[in-house]
Amino acid sequence: MGKPKDPTVHERWARLRFSVVGQMLAAPPKRGELQRELKALAARTWRHPVSGKPVRFGLSTIERWLRQARRENRDPVGVLRRKVRSDAGRQDSVSLAVREALRAQYAAHSSWSTQLHYDNLRAQSERNPALRPIPSYSSIRRFFEAQGWRKRRRLTTRDTAGARRAEARLMSCEVRSYEAEYPGTLWHWDCHVGSRPVLTARGQWVTPVLFGVIDDRSRLACHLQWYLVENAQNVAHGMTQAFLKRGLPRSALSDNGAANLAAEVTEGLARLGVLHETTLAYSPYQNGKCEVIWGQVEGRLMAMLEGVADLTLDALNEATQAWAEYEYNRATHSEIGETPLERFLAGPDVLRRSPDTAAVRLAFTRTEQRTQRLSDGTIVIDARRFEVPSRYRHLRDLTVRYASWDLSQVHLVDERSGRILCRLYPQDKQRNASGLRAPLEPLSHGGVAVNETPAATGAAPLLEKLLAQQAATGLPPAYLPKDEQPPEEKDDP
Repeated sequence: MGKPKDPTVHERWARLRFSVVGQMLAAPPKRGELQRELKALAARTWRHPVSGKPVRFGLSTIERWLRQARRENRDPVGVLRRKVRSDAGRQDSVSLAVREALRAQYAAHSSWSTQLHYDNLRAQSERNPALRPIPSYSSIRRFFEAQGWRKRRRLTTRDTAGARRAEARLMSCEVRSYEAEYPGTLWHWDCHVGSRPVLTARGQWVTPVLFGVIDDRSRLACHLQWYLVENAQNVAHGMTQAFLKRGLPRSALSDNGAANLAAEVTEGLARLGVLHETTLAYSPYQNGKCEVIWGQVEGRLMAMLEGVADLTLDALNEATQAWAEYEYNRATHSEIGETPLERFLAGPDVLRRSPDTAAVRLAFTRTEQRTQRLSDGTIVIDARRFEVPSRYRHLRDLTVRYASWDLSQVHLVDERSGRILCRLYPQDKQRNASGLRAPLEPLSHGGVAVNETPAATGAAPLLEKLLAQQAATGLPPAYLPKDEQPPEEKDDP
């Protein structure tokens, strides 16, 4: 139970007035004794509801309170409250010209403080007499509060069309907190730049980046890991570990960073059946649940590592895993009222079993088209040649899947079904220089080998048809045959 809220000034006055006349409402005086009772109340001393000092009230005032309370039997205390001023909220001291100037100024500079708006208004009044007299700063501050104009932190310093649209949306639409109904319905992932560098094996100080995946319903830290850079490879690596540890969610939310929108990541989530959603451009507040855990990482985890002088990436990751599993996931969350681990395990969840490591790694690949070089049966990926098995030598356009950071795993896939046909290996020119060549394999159509037919003999079917048509006319061919004479041989001299 929290501390009870102190009554407002209006409520204090209402209670005091009711205490003055309440006895006469409970036990009305007899006929002819009303004036005597009112004089007795007017002679008494009461405690002022605001200052606490002794105060007295006139007979006519107490009589008016009594009449008001008698007329309103349902709420005698409410009728004794102080009346709201008729000019409340109007602020007549702020003229129409000043209002319009402030409205235009706030629309253009919502990130300014009230004091800065007031100072600029005074500067405008020096050039525009219509703004005079300038109201006091207190009046301007109350006017801003009445209009709901507060200092807004700019989403970005970039002045682009997307940034302006994000600012306009934040100004025109309400912001509401949300929560998924089941664990595994929605996961958040984001990256956070650390507050201190780590020492690498090359003797360099590098500021690491923390990659984190959080379940929306339970706030469970599904996986936290530090990397030296934020790229698609590390995002896929972190997501793979989160899937293997907790299972596959139904959807995942991230920002619009280049690493999060890489083809390997977006296609991988689609193949695993995870709906990938992104926040609006320049709207990081939509992924605010990740920002909460970043504050705890810096406030607790990094604070406990202040005494480690030569912090390495391995040591930082080991400490992060221990802190996430045994403190954060097991500590009571102030918003949900229980530990993230308890809420995650309580269920019911909508998670799915994750495939094995090889299948998840194969899912985080990109799909691209390549043209086969018919001269030597190779394709080019990132300026490297890969040999295509001879059973696919008849295909000119090939569909391949690979991760840009790992060209040791390149696969040929069926464009129609997406089924993996075979693995492609880099060309080994030194080995090919030995002169040994394997026999051609039977052609494959859709992954099924088809035996090649033997070479045809005789005239082609179309030519046989044309000769038959010519013979059916009964006419000789339309040409004059001519016997060629062999060249005369000359006698040797």
